Amino acid sequence: YIIITETADPASIQHQLQLACAALMIEVMYADHAIHDDEKSHLSDIVKQAFQLSDDETSTLIQLAEEEKHTATDYYQFTSLINVHYTQQQKRELITRLWQIAYADGSVHKFEEHLIRRLAHLLHVPHREFVKSKHKAASTRNE
Repeated sequence: YIIITETADPASIQHQLQLACAALMIEVMYADHAIHDDEKSHLSDIVKQAFQLSDDETSTLIQLAEEEKHTATDYYQFTSLINVHYTQQQKRELITRLWQIAYADGSVHKFEEHLIRRLAHLLHVPHREFVKSKHKAASTRNE
C-alpha cells in the first residue's frame, strides 16, 4: 500500500510515483479482461522509457505494481499521490501512456476508455486534454 510521509526522501517519493503510475497502467491493461502478450510487452516498453529504467528495474517495478493493483481498494491511493507531486503536463503524459496501453492490442475496449476517462477526471486532466492524449496515442501507435 502506497504511503508517503512528510519526511519521505525524494528518491522514495519518486519510486512511489513510478509505482502508482505503473499500477494505473496495469489497471488499464486488465480493464478489458483480456491480457495479450503485446500489451505486456508494450507496458514494459512504456514503463522503461517513461522512467528511464533498466530491464531488471522495469520488471521489478511492474511486479510491485501488480501487487499494488491487487491490494488496492480504489484508485485514490494512486491518483492522490500523483495529484500532489505531478505537474499538469506530467499528468497529461500519463494519460497518453494509459491510452498507449489501451491501443496496444490494436483496439480500445469500452471498459478501457471508461477507465481512462475516470482516471483523467481523478487526475484533474481537462476533457480537451484527455481527447488530445487519445489522438496522440492513436497517431503514434504504429510508429
